Amino acid sequence: MSAPPPRTAHPYAMHDAIVAPPDALRSVVPSNAAALDDAAARLRATDLVILCGIGTSWHAALVGELLLARVGALGHRVRALHSFELASYWPAPPARAGVVAVSHRGSTQFSRTALAEAKRGGGVAITLTGKDAPRADGVDVALVTVDQEASATHTASYTAALALFAALAGRLGRDDTTARALARAPDQVARLLGQESWDGLAHRFDDRRRYWFVGGGPNTATAYEAALKMSEASHATASGFNCEQFLHGAYAAMTDEDLLVLIAPAGPSRARCLDAARVAEAIGTPVLLLAHEAERDLRRFAAATVALPEIDELLSPIPAVVPLQLLAYHLAVRRGVNPDVMRLAEAPY
Repeated sequence: MSAPPPRTAHPYAMHDAIVAPPDALRSVVPSNAAALDDAAARLRATDLVILCGIGTSWHAALVGELLLARVGALGHRVRALHSFELASYWPAPPARAGVVAVSHRGSTQFSRTALAEAKRGGGVAITLTGKDAPRADGVDVALVTVDQEASATHTASYTAALALFAALAGRLGRDDTTARALARAPDQVARLLGQESWDGLAHRFDDRRRYWFVGGGPNTATAYEAALKMSEASHATASGFNCEQFLHGAYAAMTDEDLLVLIAPAGPSRARCLDAARVAEAIGTPVLLLAHEAERDLRRFAAATVALPEIDELLSPIPAVVPLQLLAYHLAVRRGVNPDVMRLAEAPY
């Protein structure tokens, strides 16, 4: 069956994908239950676990790294590496290594190379892909997210991948608390979707020169991913930073014509996000804050606030990314950009 023609007006396919996560999150873990058990058993027997991906998939791997290290009790036995770097510059994975390659379409050549190297060393090869994605040769376990997205700006596949990493971590670490918290995430995301006038929020900030996204810990990846969605969807100039990296010089290029988006749930990075908010105040840059309702000392710096649900910081990238996907989408609509096609005709791949 051929793909439907691209839409030419709002709601674009990207919008449908962004609002789909509550249902996707409710189904993705139960539908992968057997595969998750199999993957956890195989990875538990390895000496090293490498998570790899490119673009959005790499950002998912970064969140997965912390989840598997902390919740999954793998500690320093898990690393997230960019697939291109892993295939092009790093040594082949050692014997008894597991590679989890994240690729929604399942066609990234560098991720396939990493999987093949793991199998050659007698290790474990696991894919985390969208439905109906081609399966690489020799894969031991396939974890499956959502249907192939009609929009080239992938969103639902990212949140589903995060949920699968969280579920895998819970199984590895035999952590029922994470499983219970993950079960609440769909309703939390649903409430978040109805919290704001997202078009109105985009209207307030659609004239910014540059968009800065800053977070820490697992939300470093959220900052990277939000900046990528902003560039892909609306063609805006956007940058994502870890909070400490931002405070080590990057902020010097920020002006009062920009927007600073702070992803700051409670956790070790919160204090440095507060310092970033103080820097923005001194420069005159407006702040869009994503934080828990109770973070009043942070909220006083914000021109606008999105209240995140009370959720463990390691799981917070699941709800935190959704408002930022919507911001990127509605900015694209206001700028007259079709976020589904992402200038694919010009891309060299």
